[in-house]
Amino acid sequence: MSNPKSRSSYTSSRKVNNVLPYQTPKLHDHYNIGKKLGQGQFGTTYQCTEKATGIEYACKTIPKRKLICREDYEDVWKEIQIMHHLSENPYVVRIKGTYEDNVVVHIVMEVCQGGELFDRIVQKGHYSEKKAAELMKTIVKVVEGCHSLGVMHRDLKPENFLFDSPHEDAKLKATDFGLSVFYKPGQYLSDVVGSPYYVAPEVLHKYYGPEIDVWSAGVILYILLSGSPPFWAERDAGIFKEIMKGKLDFESDPWPQISESAKDLIRKMLDRDPRSRIKAHEVLCHPWIVDDNVATDKPLGPAVLTRLKQFSAMNKLKKMALRVIAESLSEEEIGGLRQLFKMIDTDNSGTITFEELKHGLKRVGSELMETEIRTLMDAADVDNNGTIDYGEFLAATLHMNKIEREENLLAAFSFFDKDGSGYITTDEIQQACKDFGLGDNISLEEIIKETDTDHDGRIDYGEFATMMRKGSNPAGGVGARSMRANLHLNLADALMAKANTDDESPKTHNQ
Repeated sequence: MSNPKSRSSYTSSRKVNNVLPYQTPKLHDHYNIGKKLGQGQFGTTYQCTEKATGIEYACKTIPKRKLICREDYEDVWKEIQIMHHLSENPYVVRIKGTYEDNVVVHIVMEVCQGGELFDRIVQKGHYSEKKAAELMKTIVKVVEGCHSLGVMHRDLKPENFLFDSPHEDAKLKATDFGLSVFYKPGQYLSDVVGSPYYVAPEVLHKYYGPEIDVWSAGVILYILLSGSPPFWAERDAGIFKEIMKGKLDFESDPWPQISESAKDLIRKMLDRDPRSRIKAHEVLCHPWIVDDNVATDKPLGPAVLTRLKQFSAMNKLKKMALRVIAESLSEEEIGGLRQLFKMIDTDNSGTITFEELKHGLKRVGSELMETEIRTLMDAADVDNNGTIDYGEFLAATLHMNKIEREENLLAAFSFFDKDGSGYITTDEIQQACKDFGLGDNISLEEIIKETDTDHDGRIDYGEFATMMRKGSNPAGGVGARSMRANLHLNLADALMAKANTDDESPKTHNQ
């Protein structure tokens, strides 16, 4: 919402458990639903055809049972508003209409059938600095368009850019505005959202403005030119530490072969001080973007394409596994967190104070010092009001339940291991890609290669669990609303420590 007034008028004008503040016709009266195009944590996207015109669209269907609290409903409504607000931008997937019934919300939009950014690059084989400059121009035009209309994207990453067709001259378009917000000039935000690789340092400091989108675009540019992210570690906490350091590697391969102009632009986009960081319109005026003679058309080395292929492949496997885990999270598990919240909220106020958190942690066997508890409190308190409400508590604790718990990892592994052999094979990954609507351009060999540490051509449970527990969470979290949980693992660890010790085997904690 752009201001508190619009938020309250929205809340009062809609029925409880409705996303839209108005009634809509039935989707099936106007569209025929076709094959599945893709699947996310909160919704599934299908191909659909408008009955009146025969024109094809994409339909994102969000089951309401996945919207846990009021904020989730408001965030979906905000996403719809922002898509309408940006609908004239030629580099943004255009929204066509929205439909809602008692069970689901449907967002009908322009269909993009050309695949994800990295997949297309890998598929084409030939790739140069000039091509990277062309793609970056589009990505930054999206940022500039958002900022000129008072929208902060907050989750720019390669997976959110799709080509509109399989043709050579296909246009690159931005999609997924689930974490986007309206903002006013001079306004700073504090809620910690985003995807680990791409998050700006000031987001981790909980005080940021639109400059964070330029940072994320700079990370994408670094990956486009080298095949690897600039800030990397085994676990999310390590990635954040590297981001805070902000040290860029321009020495190792392939950087000696990359033009100085490209490196200059990256340095300016990844300036740790948002006040001196280059603006989106300034990026579009940079010689590397503007001058055809600066970014060379010489192909980047095969190592870059190989790394890109591996990076993209790992995203796919982990993303699929995260979806399976999200689906497997039961009402009982959410209910358990509800009970935990009530146990800590001793005065039944609906919020947890610092003192309540301190006593609650003590009751579950935590021996954290007061300064450490204060750090946890600050991390979970995304609106900085000094207390943790139920929505903030869920965001800070669901992530551990979804990914780290042994039974959920086993459920995800079993989903892929269809024949129960104890191994995931290339054929089984191929079937999973089909089930998830990921298309035919997935590099299955790279998926196996990246995870198969004993090099026997298949993935066993140990290899799978290691991959899932590594940092980098490339899918960007467990869904749009709970993505902020990526940055709050320590609170989940602290609260769940005793329960996990009691009911799980020690290997659950091999992290």
